[in-house]
Amino acid sequence: MGPQAPPEQPKLPIPGVEHIIAVGSGKGGVGKSTVAVNLAISLSKMGHKVGLLDADVYGPNVPLMMGVRQSPHAIGQRIQPLEAHGIKLMSMGFLNPGDKPLVWRGPMLNSVIQQFLRSVDWGELDYLIIDLPPGTGDVQLTLIQTTPLTGAVVVTTPSDVSLEDARKAVLMFEQVREQVLGIVENMSYLEHNGEKLYVFGKGGGERTAHTMKVPLLAEIPLDPATREGGDTGRPITTQPSSKQAELFATLAQTVIDRANASKARQRPTITVAD
Repeated sequence: MGPQAPPEQPKLPIPGVEHIIAVGSGKGGVGKSTVAVNLAISLSKMGHKVGLLDADVYGPNVPLMMGVRQSPHAIGQRIQPLEAHGIKLMSMGFLNPGDKPLVWRGPMLNSVIQQFLRSVDWGELDYLIIDLPPGTGDVQLTLIQTTPLTGAVVVTTPSDVSLEDARKAVLMFEQVREQVLGIVENMSYLEHNGEKLYVFGKGGGERTAHTMKVPLLAEIPLDPATREGGDTGRPITTQPSSKQAELFATLAQTVIDRANASKARQRPTITVAD
């Protein structure tokens, strides 16, 4: 008789956090962190208590995008998250600032991610958004397998290369039995003089969502102001009268609806005997 597989680790909830939503992608360069940041801010502007965990340990962009450069401190055994734009934040970029590369191996990275989840004083949150590293590696799997997600959002662009990797990301979540809330097609098109220019192809996100049997949550245009907002620490969703901010607000409402439906399915049904 061969050796038995080790039992799965229990998925321990984070006290005080109602919904945990992972934002992932099959590859880098698709605007995953941009979507995570603006989704978090949109949820906050709708009156929800929101946290954002930057789990992209090798390329943490959230500090730059949120305009935060301080280092967190601890009270007792609890790390105090930083705050910006109404969002509670934690990122490896706060602990390893600047251009210094991180050369840790897997076990050390998994340990620090668990500390970010369990040792940070997140308080009461309606939504904790987790910006995952790109791809389907060890850090992603460890986090997913130890954290009770409400669901996952997969970000892609319309290009065939990106869509191929997005399908792998959807399959990763499905293989570990996590609900995929849907796909966000980022950089869908560029508006110029009232015309839509499909720089990276057209309709790929919709076709992929149909193939993978998951919803297409949003098609977000390629927008210079969105890029500039991320580079300057003033995300587009913090700026008034922005069409792009309206699209992210619509995405946020769609995520809320899908998250509530997913949470309802996860709740055990209690049968009362006659």
